[in-house]
Amino acid sequence: MLVFSVSLVLTAGTASAADISGPISNTLTVTEDSQLVGDVTCTVTGAACISLGSSGVTLKLNGFSITGQADPVTACSGSQTGGENGILVNGLRGVIIQGPGIVQRFRAHGIVLTGASSRVLVAQVTASTNCMSGIFVTGASSDNEVEGNISVRNGNATAPCGGI
Repeated sequence: MLVFSVSLVLTAGTASAADISGPISNTLTVTEDSQLVGDVTCTVTGAACISLGSSGVTLKLNGFSITGQADPVTACSGSQTGGENGILVNGLRGVIIQGPGIVQRFRAHGIVLTGASSRVLVAQVTASTNCMSGIFVTGASSDNEVEGNISVRNGNATAPCGGI
């Protein structure tokens, strides 16, 4: 008896109800509920690794990590790379980023909620060794929930913004 298992591995473009793992070399825009099924290594320069592209989308990390290009010890050695975030939510409503999981070593923020994003839930995520904040909420974003997260070793000497 033969048993086959199929999973979709994405490296760029738009993900629709996808299983995500492996390398990402261009910003991956997620427009439907998706999940990590393995660790992600991000080599995107100057832009987000994963961008949530529709309101009401859930991204489950399932205990896996999303790792950027920053130095594993110092994050960025004193300077950041603008826009090089792990996960970006821009102007959306009702998005969920669900851990457990790790967003680490990005040369900007680990997770960004911006552009008047609202009712976004970020839960049980560890943000570690990112050059700027682990989780950054800005741009008139409101009514968001950031709960049960861990933020450790984020920030740098010139922008010690750090945690959440």
